[in-house]
Amino acid sequence: MKGIRFIPSDTGIRFIRFRMISFVVSGLLILASIGLFLTAGLNYGIDFKGGTLIEVRNKSGPVELADMRARLSKIGVGEVQIQEFGAPSDVLIRIEQQKGGEKNQQNAIKKVKKSLGDSVDYRRVEVVGPTVSGELIQSGTIAVLVAIFSVLLYIWFRFEWQFSIGAVAALVHDVVLTIGLFCLLQLEFGLSIIAAILTIVGYSLNDTVVVFDRVRENLRKYKKMPLPELLDLSINDTLSRTILTSVTTLVALLSLYIFGGQVIRGFTFAMIWGVLVGTYSSVFVASPLLLILGVKREWSGLGGAKVKQPAAGGG
Repeated sequence: MKGIRFIPSDTGIRFIRFRMISFVVSGLLILASIGLFLTAGLNYGIDFKGGTLIEVRNKSGPVELADMRARLSKIGVGEVQIQEFGAPSDVLIRIEQQKGGEKNQQNAIKKVKKSLGDSVDYRRVEVVGPTVSGELIQSGTIAVLVAIFSVLLYIWFRFEWQFSIGAVAALVHDVVLTIGLFCLLQLEFGLSIIAAILTIVGYSLNDTVVVFDRVRENLRKYKKMPLPELLDLSINDTLSRTILTSVTTLVALLSLYIFGGQVIRGFTFAMIWGVLVGTYSSVFVASPLLLILGVKREWSGLGGAKVKQPAAGGG
């Protein structure tokens, strides 16, 4: 039986000729993401900004959100967010961080329970203080930075510094665009999204390393081939694998997003976006950067001269 191929084996798409367009598009998206982060900011969840999360299930069936919102708005605990959570009878109640410390936070929970009475079952109550939330923000940021720095060292050790810079640039591109999307849509940003970002870093790195490995192989195989043609050849050689991996991953993630429920919806949404942008960056960011940085052939023991770079407008 012949294997299924999404992409013909003789594909010869000239990806590198579009490098200037991809750099401009990526640069504008990065600037827009940074601008959104500085202006709109992230919609931090209780994990990061502190507060109380109460998950309840209505005993009598579907919840009248308007009625519940009207009742809880009168109990004097500040901002209260209410949303349907999975089934029509399940509701998430978010209460902002209360002034006056833990005692007032517990009093707010008591007020909510008193207002709702015995009409609901309390399935989960979580309280996150401002100290803990600040530590979580710091720890999450450090985790992402350490992951990216580790990638820098790993690629440098396995390949060469040009490959390392290209891979890290693609990872930073993916992380910044993911954060920008969450700023734009004002989706809740919690610890699960940090986990998603770290997963995106791993996925994008894996995709980029596959392309880079073929580049290294072709550098040894085609000693006289111009670098733009060699990069196009390497991308096309791995294109079928890239598309197949992305499609199968997206099928699984879309299933989780549709049927997995509200708890993991933010995580799966971030992962879907990460797979798309990670695939793009491997082809249109990481690989074209090798052309600009000037990959040498002699580092692989070929003894050849440094590849002559084409003019800026060439393909």
